[in-house]
Amino acid sequence: MAVYTLPELPYDYAALAPVISPEIIELHHDKHHAAYVKGANDTLEQLAEARDKESWGSINGLEKNLAFHLSGHILHSIYWQNMTGEGGGEPLEKDGVGELADAIAESFGSFAGFKAQLTKAAATTQGSGWGVLAYEPVSGRLVVEQIYDHQGNVGQGSTPVLVFDAWEHAFYLQYKNQKVDFIDAMWAVVNWQDVARRYAAAKERSYNLLLAP
Repeated sequence: MAVYTLPELPYDYAALAPVISPEIIELHHDKHHAAYVKGANDTLEQLAEARDKESWGSINGLEKNLAFHLSGHILHSIYWQNMTGEGGGEPLEKDGVGELADAIAESFGSFAGFKAQLTKAAATTQGSGWGVLAYEPVSGRLVVEQIYDHQGNVGQGSTPVLVFDAWEHAFYLQYKNQKVDFIDAMWAVVNWQDVARRYAAAKERSYNLLLAP
């Protein structure tokens, strides 16, 4: 039985144009994201088989595959919701996202400082990866993470609230090798309402991280 399923897009393929072309959205969601969902489900089946047979020769590879595909599924599921054709700008109190705006200013000094850091983190990720704004529950602050592949270089316990996909499949058909141009354009479609909801939910759940009994 499949555990993970591909979520439907919250908009049509053309909704984010001209920032992201309909062709990219279709391929990215229907092919790439779908592959991570299938990979996670397939790996769970392979792990179940390994348990049944008590055959652990492939355990290292299977655990790595599960982390890779599951993280890819989770990050992409956030990615689609993080964007809207009516987004962009910056979070402002008048738009009902003042708590997020205050947290960004407190954690990074200013929105401009945050924007510059996340842009650089996403644009300079070596190879495939992501730039991520995450809520870090130990300090109660927002941090920027530079994630390799889907799962590497991540602070344990942090919750992603805004993700920029910097894998080539996210932009190459339209932006070629100009990753920086793609990341710069992404700011025009950020759905701050969604980011603010994720930030509020992450703060509410922070007590679940137990550092000591």
